[in-house]
Amino acid sequence: MKALFKHKLDSWALITLVLLLLYLIFMVYPVGNLLIQSVIDKTTQAFSLNSFIKFFSKPYYLSTLFNSFKVSLIATLLSLLVGTPLAYFFTAYQIKGAKVLRILIIIASMSAPFIGAYSWILLLGRNGVLTQLIYSISGIMPPDIYGFTGILLVFTLQLFPLIFLYASGALKNVDHSLMEASENMGCTGIKRFVKIVLPLITPSLLAGALLVFMRALADFGTPMLIGEGYRTFPVLIFNEFLSEVGGDDSFAAAIAVIAILITTAVFLVQKIIARKKSFTMNALHPITPKKLNGIKKIFVYLFSYGVVGLAIMPQCYVIYTSFINTKGMVFQSGYSFDSYISAFETLGNSIQNTILIPGISLVIIILMAVMIAYLSVRRRNAATSFLDILSMIPYIVPGTVAGIALLSAFNSGIFGSGVLAISATMSIMVVALVIRRLPYTIRSSVAILSQIPISIEEAALSLGASKMKTFFRITIPMMASGIISGAILSWVTMISELSTAILLSTYKTQTLSVATYTEVIRGNYGVAAALSTILTVLTVISLLIFMKLSKGEDLSI
Repeated sequence: MKALFKHKLDSWALITLVLLLLYLIFMVYPVGNLLIQSVIDKTTQAFSLNSFIKFFSKPYYLSTLFNSFKVSLIATLLSLLVGTPLAYFFTAYQIKGAKVLRILIIIASMSAPFIGAYSWILLLGRNGVLTQLIYSISGIMPPDIYGFTGILLVFTLQLFPLIFLYASGALKNVDHSLMEASENMGCTGIKRFVKIVLPLITPSLLAGALLVFMRALADFGTPMLIGEGYRTFPVLIFNEFLSEVGGDDSFAAAIAVIAILITTAVFLVQKIIARKKSFTMNALHPITPKKLNGIKKIFVYLFSYGVVGLAIMPQCYVIYTSFINTKGMVFQSGYSFDSYISAFETLGNSIQNTILIPGISLVIIILMAVMIAYLSVRRRNAATSFLDILSMIPYIVPGTVAGIALLSAFNSGIFGSGVLAISATMSIMVVALVIRRLPYTIRSSVAILSQIPISIEEAALSLGASKMKTFFRITIPMMASGIISGAILSWVTMISELSTAILLSTYKTQTLSVATYTEVIRGNYGVAAALSTILTVLTVISLLIFMKLSKGEDLSI
């Protein structure tokens, strides 16, 4: 035990052991159990790779994997092409209404992806308002939103804000003297952007691109709603798991393991590339926004307002339709609050659960995140380093896989009975949210703690304060900005979580995201629009609270 810990066995060593135990039970065991299931023949209980052979031998499954890579990769490239220049325009030029546009961009990025898909169905579906408008004017029926094109559109408009946020943060560290030097040497405009700016912000763009790719690859709701014949990996995992319950569990587990291996490989490749491109920057003189004139002004304004308007349009239209009289999938004439009345009367628990379950999860996340961050930065050793690595694994595990792993682990096996038989309870949803969203708060907490001199804590200890008192009275208050930043990101992504919630929730524990998805599938568009609006309002309120608490306008990832 003493060899394991560099420091003497004290309260922090005990906390390390408890945290490691929690990760072993609620993450390592479920994933390990999934791995074992994938290589065990259910009939003979012998070791077998038949499930993996079945996957790789059939074109149906391989084409689905290719589809996911194709749409995720192109969506990542398009997000880079849209988000990077947009961030540069906001940094380099004076744009009227920039503060409002930034808020709208953040709202667009934080809303549930499947809501964007549902919104575009209303706009460009076969009976969508824009589809019918174009047909009535031109007599030509435009292509509908379903399939590859629709998924790509939704992903790009949903995910480019993440690139925008990463690029904006990186551009703050670019010194204005570099821009002036390049201008003096005749390097201006697009040439300066490509040769000077892009290389300087490449590490941040790589980090943003990884997040975009992972989110697109793991997204379940969007392709499920508008994919139709275009199959993607998360939908395949979901369908195979449901169809295989009581049947060949080994094949469902094998698909989930393949998903983990793929996302891990992508994560490691990105890390290797980012390490080669990494360097430090410190802007003594940040970029000063310039006034725009002439054609450049027209282009920048059209691009900025056009992109943001297109990104926020689906949410705005859903809010509008939530007040229209609706019968099933048909929007009738007149306006009322009937959809909201139906939502609150029949789905009241969903609204409560959306606040209660993420609320409980957030308290646990904050408590665990500050402890793991402190252990990783201040008490680094073999055990805490291993704990830090474990905490980042959920970052690369798709939501559907996490849901299947938890459901399989706590519905059967050594934890299938007794106190930890939590498969049909609210507890399993809390566990899933904590495990999956904890990395956001840990990373932001680690970042801020790394900037705090350890001498401040040493001074408190020398004055007689205990280690725990120093931690809670001195360290945590200084970490507040990083904790709040990570917590709001965890919170917003939790209230819109669908991929794990749809697998783990029951009627009593379903959340707004699950309820909204269910109403869309059932064709109750009015109630779905009302629920989507409520979810959007919760997101906006959360962001406003973040800005109030952080006393700033920027959201870091």
